[in-house]
Amino acid sequence: QVQLVESGEGLVQAGGSLRLACVASGSIFFIYAMNWYRQAPGKQRELVATITSGGGTYYVDSVKGRFTISRDNAKNKVYLQMNGLNAEDTAVYYCNADLRINPLTSRNNFWGQGTQVTVSS
Repeated sequence: QVQLVESGEGLVQAGGSLRLACVASGSIFFIYAMNWYRQAPGKQRELVATITSGGGTYYVDSVKGRFTISRDNAKNKVYLQMNGLNAEDTAVYYCNADLRINPLTSRNNFWGQGTQVTVSS
């Protein structure tokens, strides 16, 4: 069994900062990409940021220059540092991992339960 657990939920004023964390636990052989998605009310879930096992990163245009994704491979953790938050960043943020649970299985995606980020204007 693999579990992803997010933390860092919060309410922050516009312009403020918040740091999300996610830890993957269980039977894990190797984690490829770790991702942060978000879903705002009435909108589709969107990919916010990705970090590969080698440290390569991707950001959706709306967060470039404000958000930073990082990971600790030894601890199976991924972080999302969010600065300059605005009301449009209000959403439930989900951690996602593309991983293999043993060398013989295929890669699979796992999701966290989500954590609420609310930005007040």
